[in-house]
Amino acid sequence: MRLLKICALPLALALALGGCVMPAPGPVPSPVVAPVTIVPTQPPRAAAETFLSVVARVEPVAESYCRSRRVARNCDFRIVVDDRPGQPPNAFQTLDRTGRPVIGFTLALIADARNADELAFVLGHEAAHHIAGHIPKRQDQAMSGAILAGVLAQASGLSPDEIRAAQNIGAEVAARSYSREFELEADALGAEIALVAGYDPVRGSGFFDRLPDPGDKFLGSHPPNAQRKAQVAATVRRLRGY
Repeated sequence: MRLLKICALPLALALALGGCVMPAPGPVPSPVVAPVTIVPTQPPRAAAETFLSVVARVEPVAESYCRSRRVARNCDFRIVVDDRPGQPPNAFQTLDRTGRPVIGFTLALIADARNADELAFVLGHEAAHHIAGHIPKRQDQAMSGAILAGVLAQASGLSPDEIRAAQNIGAEVAARSYSREFELEADALGAEIALVAGYDPVRGSGFFDRLPDPGDKFLGSHPPNAQRKAQVAATVRRLRGY
């Protein structure tokens, strides 16, 4: 199995690693939304060991799915931990400057996880964003929205500053219009990855019960929590044949 490079996990573990959250283009919105009250469920060392165990089991499965889907060019996932103080519970998927997929967790998310199934589901979900090619798709949508808005603004005789503002709005609206679809797709594929890795994604989706519900907001980036849990449950029923 490929060596995992875990960056900055100072949870009483003797890991001599430095903090390394990488700047990269447009992280895909994660299933974890702040703010959330943190109530650690395990001692720091136990939480860290649980996280490392989950990564060791889920990451190879995610890489296998990535290679079989043949959407992403690079399937060599790098798992990192954001050790900056005061960061809320969060996970993200992005690309580094070479195009390598990066999945990040904050320390608060690791501490807040109630069980390994939650961590496995979140990791599977973030990997699914890359496997499905959501970053380039979102960038393409934003570009198309910006171009269309710019053309319409120019035809309306707006000033250069107004045209740029219209392009920014067009890019944001276009990107958000598919965000919910991407999240549900990542929920389904992430649940499958977690299940194949030996975890219970239905139990893992219990993480949503502790998140503020985004509800049904216009152009919201995330679906309602109940819809996401239903997506996970339906995926598991389909895979188990009942």
